[in-house]
Amino acid sequence: MNVRWYGQSAFLLADGHRVFVDPFGDLGAAAGHGLEFRYPPIEGAAADLLLVTHDHVDHDAVETVGGDPLVLRAPGRYATPLGEVVGVASEHDAAAGTQRGANTIFVFPLAGLRCCHLGDFGQPGLRPEQREAIGEVDVLFLPVGGGPTVGGAAAAALARVLAPRLVVPMHYRTAAVDFLEPPDAFLEAFGAAVERLEGSEAEVEPLLGSRAEPRVALLAAPAA
Repeated sequence: MNVRWYGQSAFLLADGHRVFVDPFGDLGAAAGHGLEFRYPPIEGAAADLLLVTHDHVDHDAVETVGGDPLVLRAPGRYATPLGEVVGVASEHDAAAGTQRGANTIFVFPLAGLRCCHLGDFGQPGLRPEQREAIGEVDVLFLPVGGGPTVGGAAAAALARVLAPRLVVPMHYRTAAVDFLEPPDAFLEAFGAAVERLEGSEAEVEPLLGSRAEPRVALLAAPAA
């Protein structure tokens, strides 16, 4: 399975079928609010399935993805050409969604692996019913930059609870984004082996660890 990181929480996963998660649009307006967001625009991407975890501009620019994909953006269980996709209701903050709204965790199968994308998860931790709905996870896409999401020790605790074979950090400070924290606190708290990749695209299978000894794949941020 090939994974490509476009920055922030946007990923394209491909293995016969193509899954795009959380595409971002033009965030030029963010500069007016003192924020920096300089990832290259999403261009030429196509998907069969498009997942949107919440309706913020850096996650829901569905118009940037071609291929006439099936678009899912809410909790539920969905029959798709990939198999069952599960959307799990969660919150973007630690105040029951009253500050930043709702967030959908998506779990989906691809290439014989069970993938979980946490979106902008901001709760202190998973509730038991959320953990049960997520089920077994092989590849976890995890926000680690703090601020509007979990970060550091809280992100590491989430990774330990979900026990994936591979963690792919996302939504953290890079040269393109200045309003989040770097991944260092998470990496230190989690303590797993880290593969620091030179590119923003990789094959997943060689990076997999085990549930007892997971690995972390730190993709390089896309350059403008």
